[in-house]
Amino acid sequence: MATIDYPSQLPLPQQAGYAIQHVSPLMRVDMQSGRARQRRRFTSVPSMVKVNWLMSEVQAQLFEGFFRWTISDGADWFNCRIKTPMGLRPYECRFTDIYDGPVFVTTSLWRFTAELEIRERQTISQYDALFPDEIFQSDLLDRTMNQHWPES
Repeated sequence: MATIDYPSQLPLPQQAGYAIQHVSPLMRVDMQSGRARQRRRFTSVPSMVKVNWLMSEVQAQLFEGFFRWTISDGADWFNCRIKTPMGLRPYECRFTDIYDGPVFVTTSLWRFTAELEIRERQTISQYDALFPDEIFQSDLLDRTMNQHWPES
C-alpha cells in the first residue's frame, strides 16, 4: 500500500456518476476467417473509477492543496476509501489526470470530478472462486453472527 492517505476530513466520492471500468487483461487477434484468437495477456490490471466530490469551501481548499503538494499534482499513489463490489475499503489509487473543477454549485459547495486509477482490479481470491456457495451465503453468515450470536 501507498504511504500517503487521502485526508479523512474530506468526503467520499458521491454516488451520482460513479462508474468503475476495468482495463482488459486480454489480447485478441481477429483472423480473416472471421474467427478470433484470444488469450490472457496480463494477470494484474488496474481499474479506472469516475468519481465526483461535493465539498465545502474549506474542504475544497484542503483537496486542492492535497492534490498539488501531497501527491505531486496527482502523480503519486495514495490510499483512498473507494466503493467496489468488494465493499467500501481503502485502495491504492492515483489520479489519471488533473481533476475537473472546482465548479460552483451553491453558495457554499464546490464540485470536483476526476478519474482515479485503482492499482489492482479487486476480486475475490482464486480460492474463494472455487466455492461460490460460500460467497453467496457470506451475507447470511455475517448477519447471523452479528445479530444472533451471544456476546462474549
